[in-house]
Amino acid sequence: MELLLPLLAALLIGAGVFLVLSRALIRLILGVSFISYGVNIGILLAGEGERRDAPPLLQLAGPYNDPLPQALILTAIVISFATTALLLVLALRAYQVTGTDHVQELADRPDPVRGPVVYADPEVPSVSPEIGTAADVDQEGPR
Repeated sequence: MELLLPLLAALLIGAGVFLVLSRALIRLILGVSFISYGVNIGILLAGEGERRDAPPLLQLAGPYNDPLPQALILTAIVISFATTALLLVLALRAYQVTGTDHVQELADRPDPVRGPVVYADPEVPSVSPEIGTAADVDQEGPR
């Protein structure tokens, strides 16, 4: 049992690095998640350490572990979940816009050129479609 968790952490980190080096966005996101899980197990193993006596002001029998690594892992899990959700939404939007999830193709595409933004001129009054164009109003007057 002492070697099982370190091997699991190493396996998760190794699989995560392999997926991060892939060229698809979904594999990249899964790789980051696997690395995060492996690091969480590593923090848990590092915080296990020696068994301690009861904390001060608590006189109960039994060995106790330090709760700090568990709190750090819980925080890391929440942050990892939020980061994964954000990356999935960005990858989905990138796929919808470009039609590909291949990282190299996304990098090779030029940025889309947008036309000039046309703003309403405050000097020319707006005209509703029922009245007609601005030229009609100036020549004939309102209908």
